[in-house]
Amino acid sequence: MSEPAAAASGLWRPDGPSTIVRGDNLEVIAGLPSSAFQLIYLDPPFNTGRSQARQRTTAVRSEAGAGSVIGFKGRSYERIKGDILSYDDRFEDYWGFLEPRLIEAWRLLADTGTLYLHLDYRESHYAKVLLDALFGRESFLNEIVWAYDYGAKAKNRWPAKHDTILVYVKNPADYYFDSSAVDREPYMAPGLVTPEKAELGKLPTDVWWHTIVSPTGREKTGYPTQKPEGVLRRIVQASSREGDWVLDFFAGSGTTGAVAAALGRRFLLVDSSADAVAVMRARFSGQPDVLFAG
Repeated sequence: MSEPAAAASGLWRPDGPSTIVRGDNLEVIAGLPSSAFQLIYLDPPFNTGRSQARQRTTAVRSEAGAGSVIGFKGRSYERIKGDILSYDDRFEDYWGFLEPRLIEAWRLLADTGTLYLHLDYRESHYAKVLLDALFGRESFLNEIVWAYDYGAKAKNRWPAKHDTILVYVKNPADYYFDSSAVDREPYMAPGLVTPEKAELGKLPTDVWWHTIVSPTGREKTGYPTQKPEGVLRRIVQASSREGDWVLDFFAGSGTTGAVAAALGRRFLLVDSSADAVAVMRARFSGQPDVLFAG
């Protein structure tokens, strides 16, 4: 066993408590057992032009002994990746950073598991084509648009006020999804439905209207990229059951863990930032059963 894998295997175990690990996420997740997580939510740093450290990998998706994935229109994954990167060299560094982590995410998902990858408009179209090849196009479940009502006041184009969440399942023939467990939302035009339906509300579609974290609300931790609990709540409710393991290895302020704990799931959060871990220590201070490691 390699040193990173040996270290990671001592930080978390499937029969252990919910855990928060400070460390390089690729090193940590490389030491985790395959198929251990029902749900993986990732909100990686968006591609802002910063250089990212690379770690090359030769591993590609493999299922039941299969070799390299054949992706979009029958072309190989490496060919698709090369075609896309030839159009935008800035994306090459970003994908060099993200690709090995997504390969690990596929390995770590349970057979019934689901990946939610949260991106903005700069990268979502590239990532969609590459994930089709990496996971298999048949494993694409949804493109969720999270629309919000803050920021973006551009006047020379349509202001950007949404993020994209790409949803992929490990096994398209046998994945877990329970829409009945999701909190319902009000009808936008309640007068067009019966009073009974209006009172019950409707299931969310693939467009989620949800405000950002309020600067003065109870959720606010001060972490700059914090996501609202309501968005994560839908994800956790729909794609996991009580007692399931949820993984977020770009944990930030720990919203994924906070929601998972509130819904009776177990969680593993990973982040390399001392500031992020400090925020999570404060956020989970009232939960003595949460272990901090690393």
